[in-house]
Order: sequence, then structure tokens, then C-alpha cells
Amino acid sequence: MGVKTVADDKYMDPDHIRDLFSRGMSSMYQAEVPLYGDLLTLVASINEQKAKEQLTDISEQARLSVERHGAIRVGTPEELALFTRLFVIMGMQAVGYYDLTTAGVPVHSTAFRPISEAALASNPFRIFTSLLRLELISDVALREQAKQILAKRDIFTERLRELITLCEQQSGLTHAQAHDFVGEALHTFRWHALANVDLATYQALHQAHPLIADVVCFQGPHINHLTPRTLDIDAAQQQMIKSGMDTKAHIEGPPTRHCPILLRQTSFKAQAETIRFADGHEGVHSARFGEIEQRGAALTTKGRALYDALLVKAGEDIQERSTDAYQDHLRAVFSAFPDTWQQLHAQQLAFFYYHLTSTGQAAQGRYTPDTLPDAQTLVNEGLLSITPIIYEDFLPVSAAGIFQSNLASHTFIPPSDRANSLVLDTETAMRCISQSQLEFERALGQKIIEPNYLYAQQMHQSFQAATAYLMGIKH
Repeated sequence: MGVKTVADDKYMDPDHIRDLFSRGMSSMYQAEVPLYGDLLTLVASINEQKAKEQLTDISEQARLSVERHGAIRVGTPEELALFTRLFVIMGMQAVGYYDLTTAGVPVHSTAFRPISEAALASNPFRIFTSLLRLELISDVALREQAKQILAKRDIFTERLRELITLCEQQSGLTHAQAHDFVGEALHTFRWHALANVDLATYQALHQAHPLIADVVCFQGPHINHLTPRTLDIDAAQQQMIKSGMDTKAHIEGPPTRHCPILLRQTSFKAQAETIRFADGHEGVHSARFGEIEQRGAALTTKGRALYDALLVKAGEDIQERSTDAYQDHLRAVFSAFPDTWQQLHAQQLAFFYYHLTSTGQAAQGRYTPDTLPDAQTLVNEGLLSITPIIYEDFLPVSAAGIFQSNLASHTFIPPSDRANSLVLDTETAMRCISQSQLEFERALGQKIIEPNYLYAQQMHQSFQAATAYLMGIKH
């Protein structure tokens, strides 16, 4: 399908549709989970204090106020294929493959998100989308029952299906159609307090795994969390605790650093919500929570390898399993990870944008393609400056930790332990992940975009633009 990517008088730009959708989603979730509204207020207050000192780019400050990601879980490949068609209308493509089964969560996932710099600047909203692995239910009869339950449900309204098909046929949606589409799409993500199974079936599926019950036992893939971005997740975590929120015990991801890398996440825990079962019984279900994130620099393959190795080392060395002890130890282990932007660039551990300095602007036409120095030399000589490219994706170990803490799990599993489970048998793990990704992509109907390809492309284009000036090339 060729959905238009530029606005014209007839069709609404996909970025605008995504913006309408994300704002509608936020309003809906605040109404359904009032504590999430409190979380937004808390994060906004912290960001207001930090923005002036941390963000000099006005567009980045504007983007901060709309930074959101959400998460859903679907039950069948057919449902995943439907969401692929829905998200492309909003300019969102499948980026990154995450197999969470190795960390004890029976799903594999991708993130539907915008990929161009312009689209990310317009509205970076993304949906972390997980597909249930029914084959991991060991009870054959229960597995077949779950399949039958999922086969009976239709997660999209008839009108939403019509609008998706219409968009595919005419390569876009008019403004009226787009507003209609957003309203119908939001209905898909709403919470349904009426389960589509009886109490006994719910209990059996919940015993197999709470996430299986969350996916199978309801009419649709309700949004299970939304996430604002914070500039100081440590301060936010402390403020959440002070305000009385039932907060996750520790922050997922790397420790506090002078130069933030990758992604750090925490949340208030899932709220117990009253539900009614198909046989008339009442009960409670906990799956929906509020998360916050702090994003840092995207790491190269080399940088990610160092990150993963240190995460594993942290798990091998520590004896005490308390949360505070682990976090202190994590910081100590990660002292081996360079913590200045200059070091990260020189050692090719992270991706960067390049900018002409005043010295560089005075050096127009100094070089030819044959005499142009490499990037590090140009930075060392003060002709180019660097700023990190923000990591726009996710960490499977952290995602598993967030899911586990909000699915009635009371056991603290250090991130390093979850990382260790990924590397016990690298060859076998890679073979299984590769096969699982192929199956996931078949359901998607398309190849998944590799995140580092996008970051490398951004870095290369930035370097080309900056050095063109130094070579006297005019665009």
C-alpha cells in the first residue's frame, strides 16, 4: 500500500493522524487509569525543572511534551497482520525484533514506530506490539481451548476494517475519514471489564501464565501501559514513591551515568481492576500500569556488545540479591563503560550527529573528497562537533522485567540474570531467535527493520551534509 507521506489538500498526513491517535490514546488512558494522569503531572513537573538545562534544541523540548509509547499484546498472527495494516496508515513501521521467551515471558515482539527524523520530530509515538506464543502452553487441551477462544473474537470494528481497506485503495484518508479512523482505532485499545470466558477458564490460563490470561480472556488487545519521557528518571522514581504510588522496585536498563545510553524504564505497578466473567462471577485482573522512560544515546554493535557483556558480568559477580545492592554493583561494573561523549565517539561505541563548528564554517572548501580526513580527525581539529543520536527502540531484558513486575510476579529477577539466560548457548539461541523472527515476519507480512541500520544511516547522512561544506559542495 502506498499511503501518502506528504500532506495535500485531499489526504491527511500520516504524521498528523499519528498525532491525533496518540493524543486520543493518552486522554482515553487517563480516563480509564486515573493514576496515569497523576504520573503525567509528576513527570511534567520534573521535566520543566530539567528541560532548560538539558535541552537547548527547541524542537526537542516540544517533542518532550508528546513523547509517548504504548504497548499491546495480540493473540494470533492474523491479529498481528491487521495491526501492521493499521499502523502503516499512521506512518509507523515494524522496527526491531524482541524475543522475550528467553526471559520467561511467552511472547515475541516488535515496535511499530515512525522512522524518519522528520516523522520522529513531528510525533515519536510508538506501540510495542507482542504476539502470544500459544505453543508454549504445555497443557495441550488448554492450548487448543485458548486457540478456539481467540478464533472467535474480532478485535476490529467493521467500520475500522472498511477504513483500512479504503486507505489502501485510495492511498490515503481524507481529513474526515482520518478522524473517523482514529475514533474507530481507539475503540480497539479500550479496556473491556467483561471477560469473554468463564471464571474456571480464566483461572486455568492465569495459572499457565498471567500474560496468557490477559491476552486470551478479553475481547480486545487493551492498551496495557502508556509511557511519558522524563529527563530525570531517578528523580521521578523517588517522587513516585513519595507520592504513594506502588512503584517498581528498581529502574530497568543501564545505571545512572553522566552520558545516558539506551533506555531506562520504571513504572507504577498494575492496578487491580474488577472484571465480570461470562458465567456471571466477578473477580479482579491486574495488567494495566503507568511507565516512564529516559532515553539516551543509541549504541553501535560494538557498544551494545560491551553493554551486554557488562550486564552479564554484573550478574556473575554479585552475591547479594537485594535491589539496592544490585543497583550499586551495576554502577560499579559499568564504570568500565566510557562516560564522555568524546570517548564514546572515539571508540565507536555510540551513534552521533555531526555539526559544523564556527571553525568548520571558516574552512569552506578546504578539502577535496581525496583529502577529507576521517570523522574523528575532524572532531579533534574542532571542525565538527557531535551530539548523540537518541535511542528510539527497546531492550528485551528490560521489557521482560517491566512485564514480569506487572503480572503478579513477586520475585525480583535482576536484569543480569535475564541477560544470562540469553547467552547460555549462543549458537542455539541465535538459531531459535532467527527461526522465531521468520515466523513473526510471516505474520507481519513484511521484513522487520533493523534499528542500527536506521541509526547508521542518520549518522552517515549527517556526516555527508557537514563535510560537503568543507569540500565546497553546494546543495
